[in-house]
Amino acid sequence: MERFTISLDDALAREFDQLIAERGYDNRSEAVRDLLRAHLDKLREARDAQGQCVGNLSYVYNHHERELAERLMAIQHAHHDLVISTMHAHLDHDFCIESVILKGPAQQVRRFADAIAAERGVRHGSLNVVMVDVTPAHTHGKGHAHVHVRPQR
Repeated sequence: MERFTISLDDALAREFDQLIAERGYDNRSEAVRDLLRAHLDKLREARDAQGQCVGNLSYVYNHHERELAERLMAIQHAHHDLVISTMHAHLDHDFCIESVILKGPAQQVRRFADAIAAERGVRHGSLNVVMVDVTPAHTHGKGHAHVHVRPQR
């Protein structure tokens, strides 16, 4: 493991220490590692739009919006190659939240998320993307072939 030293002005150090306390980090090093990973992940995604990723798209929508649930389902069916799973929960009499687990090329995953978020009646859409390395398809045991995905470092 490599070590390095950084200097922060007092105000930034206090704000960083407050973030560390709020998020429950044991020390500054853990927090810096997480911040670096998050920033590097975003850079990798921007550089490698065709690279593979897994993602979680969460959004809130008004289920009374005319035909919105059907439109959302149609988008998911049109992109069945990206959609792994969808979870749906009712928030109140009007609003629902859905989380869609996705896997595929980062650019296609982002386009899918943008299409969902652009639907009239969808609110608070948020996509979390993790770039992954994909192993070639191989067989385990009784002929079940599959691929493995592993988060990039």
